[in-house]
Amino acid sequence: MKITVIHGQSHKGSTYNIAKQLCGKLGGEVTEFFLPKDFDCFCMGCTACFTDETKCPHYEKLKPITEAMDEADVIIFTSPVYVMHTTGSMKAFLDHYGYRFMVHRPEERMFKKQAVCISTAAGAGMGSTIKDMADSAFFWGIAKTYKLGVAVMETRWEMVKPDIKAKIDIKTTALAKKISGKVGKIKPGIKTKGFFAIMSVMQKNGFNPADVEYWKEKNWTNGKRPWKK
Repeated sequence: MKITVIHGQSHKGSTYNIAKQLCGKLGGEVTEFFLPKDFDCFCMGCTACFTDETKCPHYEKLKPITEAMDEADVIIFTSPVYVMHTTGSMKAFLDHYGYRFMVHRPEERMFKKQAVCISTAAGAGMGSTIKDMADSAFFWGIAKTYKLGVAVMETRWEMVKPDIKAKIDIKTTALAKKISGKVGKIKPGIKTKGFFAIMSVMQKNGFNPADVEYWKEKNWTNGKRPWKK
């Protein structure tokens, strides 16, 4: 199993430690990236990626992360709550993949992957933070996305109470079991399949030639689906 972890922060707090715990239970080969250390660019809104992603001014800097995600069986996104949402670094990172949304040119390998969105806070905001990350996972076509939000009630992992850590341990164990059992066998749910079907109709006469040609080359406008052999 190959796992790629995208951390929305560079410090190793509660969110990091929960992801580390999950990775340990999953086993396999783990590749980690820390934002903004490993990618610190903001999308410039140039729209170049919508016609050719290699024309993005940050393409080369982003390439190692893109390749790691494409090769992974499981992608883990982590972010502590920053003012009720994901970190600015995570948002800036995800902004660079608009061209990979199903409405444009989704990477077909995503439809056979699983993702996990992890968020922690001393209080509230995990739901909206996780949604920021899970929305991209859905529109990329990732087959199954799990959500793990925890109110740790502290600002430092070392100070989190033992009973809360015990509950986290139970949750990560259960989650690891679910993920491990579906590696190599996962398929998208009805929501993803339905959205993809709508996009396949739209792309027969789409407004962006690059997208239309991409779907045509994949034969997706003629009934072929990326989650089938």
